[in-house]
Parts: sequence; structure tokens; C-alpha cells
Amino acid sequence: MQHEQFIDVSLDGHVGTITMQRPPHNYINPAFLGNIADALESLDREPACRAVVLRSEGKSFCAGADLSGRAQRDANGAAPAAVDTNPLYSQAARVFSTGKPIVVAVQGAAIGAGLGLAVAGDFRVCSTEARFAANFVKLGYHPGFALTLTLPRLIGQQKAALMFLTGRRINAGEAAEYGLADMVTEPESLWQTAADLAAEIAENAPLGLVATRATLRAGLAEAVRAQTDIEWAQQKVLGRTEDFAEGVRSVAERRPGNFVGR
Repeated sequence: MQHEQFIDVSLDGHVGTITMQRPPHNYINPAFLGNIADALESLDREPACRAVVLRSEGKSFCAGADLSGRAQRDANGAAPAAVDTNPLYSQAARVFSTGKPIVVAVQGAAIGAGLGLAVAGDFRVCSTEARFAANFVKLGYHPGFALTLTLPRLIGQQKAALMFLTGRRINAGEAAEYGLADMVTEPESLWQTAADLAAEIAENAPLGLVATRATLRAGLAEAVRAQTDIEWAQQKVLGRTEDFAEGVRSVAERRPGNFVGR
């Protein structure tokens, strides 16, 4: 199958595999996420494909959005205040709009937007080395990628609030207890375990799979679009603050932020 930039797409029997190739951390931006959406849509159009594995090369599954240069631009007043839609979230809505079951294989970190991408799948198979965080408040920022909708839907309002308001990282065992991880396996068997789950799904009748998934996720893509509009409105405000610039610096420097509330 055609390979896009930073993406490898393959089909083995009835299981499609999308491999993200921006190691070591697979930071995402609109173009990269658009490639992932393109690949998912191409597998939707492939009659032989019944289930998809989304995985990545490198140390992290996806350590978040590419914020390089963002804090300084925003602090200087160049934030896109007049832009109504975040282009990253437009691509995220495309991911949620695809039709075939997705098994996400998570090694290492799934942080921020990377957590949002992992939650967009139907199932998460995690390495024992996986870790998850909605660390937006540590950046002086607001959650995005529709996580304020999808994370409570997956793990419950209280556990989601704990992750959002502390910004803490949880490990694979905690993720399994929360219901965030469906399976936990050793690092060397991660890809095979994810492929085995996808193959188990793909043994079933394709029309029944797509119809059942559509019912389970009815209205989700539309709700994601609406929720990301709300999140983006908050992010545009917070992205112009001193606290956001400090948050990005402090996370990069691995220290607590010195926040001032402005």
C-alpha cells in the first residue's frame, strides 16, 4: 500500500497496520495527524480490512503535540486568536469518523494529544513500560483533542478529573485499573499481542463489525467536533498567558512551573 510521510501502512489478511514513524517521541502536528487519518480512511475503503492496529516506532507511542516555538509566538501576541478551528482537531475529528475497529499499541509515553490519539481507538494494548498523562495544567493550558469528552466516557468522571487536575502520570498497571488499558503485556510482545486482538476481531463478519461499532460510537464524531470547539476557545485564551509560556519551559526543563496566574 502507498506509504505517506512518517507513516507505514500494511495489510496482512484482514488486519491493517498503521505504524507511526517519527521516533523517538512521535510528536504530532496537523500534517502528521492528517497522514494518520488518510491511512485510516484508506483502510476503510479496503474491503479486505476488518480491523486496524495503530502503533508507533520509538521510545514513546506519542508524547504529545509538537509545541516547538508555540509558547514564544503566543507570548509575543501572535496566537491565532481569530482562528475558530484548531487544524489539529480538524484532523482528530477525521480519525474519530472512521469506521473500522482500531486496536492501539502503546509503548512508553502517551501524553496530552498522544493520550487523545490513544483514546480515539477502540482498545489499548499497553506495554508494561507505558505511561499516560493529561498534563495540560502543568503547561498552564486547557485539555484538548476532545479528551474532556472521551476520557470521562472511557474511565469515568472522577478518575478523569483526577488525571486532568493533577496532571499526574499513571503507569500501565494503574491504566488497567482505570479501564484505560485493556491489556498489558511485556514490551517485546506488544505488537504481536495487539495484532492478535485485531485478528480476533477480524475473524467476525465485516458488516456486523462495522454496524455494531457504529452503534456503540453513535454521535461520537459529531460530539468530538463540538467539544474541540469548546476546548479550542479556552486554549486560545490560555495560550496567550505568561503561565503557558512558563509551563512549556518548565516541562522542557523537568521542573515545577513558577506560575503567576496571568
